[in-house]
Amino acid sequence: MAGLGVITAAAWVYVVVTARRTTTGSADAGGRSMASMTDAMAGVQPWTATEFGLRLVMWVVMMIAMMVPTSAPMTLLYAAVARKAAAQRNPLAPTFVFVAGYIAMWTLFSLVATVAQHALDQAALLSPMMVSDSAVFGAALLIAAGIYQFTPFKDACLRNCRDPAHVLSRYWRTGNVGAFRMGLRLGAYCVGCCWIVMGLLFVGGVMNLLWIAAIAVFVLLEKTIPFGDVGGRFVGAAMILVGAVSVAL
Repeated sequence: MAGLGVITAAAWVYVVVTARRTTTGSADAGGRSMASMTDAMAGVQPWTATEFGLRLVMWVVMMIAMMVPTSAPMTLLYAAVARKAAAQRNPLAPTFVFVAGYIAMWTLFSLVATVAQHALDQAALLSPMMVSDSAVFGAALLIAAGIYQFTPFKDACLRNCRDPAHVLSRYWRTGNVGAFRMGLRLGAYCVGCCWIVMGLLFVGGVMNLLWIAAIAVFVLLEKTIPFGDVGGRFVGAAMILVGAVSVAL
């Protein structure tokens, strides 16, 4: 828990600092890297390989901040099994290897998100603050995210996210590679559950702290509290309604 807490806290500090610099447009006195990233995210300069990399880092750290807390149940479960195995002199791979697999899957998602942001930027669908400039596009994302809450694929992914014991028992592997693969698999279920919700960052603002926090809380509650799946469907219905009203207006 301490390790997850440190990772999450560090990621949130980065997100908060980056969001504030993006909003204010101020330069970073501590070095050129942050200033370059701020300029890139504000759309001051055309995309370069370096700026693409900086935006990718932004997405990766933001996903860590939002999604590592939701991995706590599965991480604690793996850690408990590892401690029991160590007591029986049959040690397993360290827990951080398992968590690394989970983060690696969200890193792959972040790469896709960065490519999507580049495409939207080139299509002039994003403002310099990384918010949708098209009401129709924003409404379409909301409606799509709402509909996805009712699909069988979403239900299957969420069910596995809410029951990591079943996934671990079914796909258990030993060794470092095995632990990493299990983390990847659970991360894949998590991405399958939440990918389009993360797309809503383009509606409320990729660097809008309140919007980021709202999505993070929704995902955490949906995956952990009793009847979180039912609550997710109510939220999905609300997304569809808000999207439809936005189109009508």
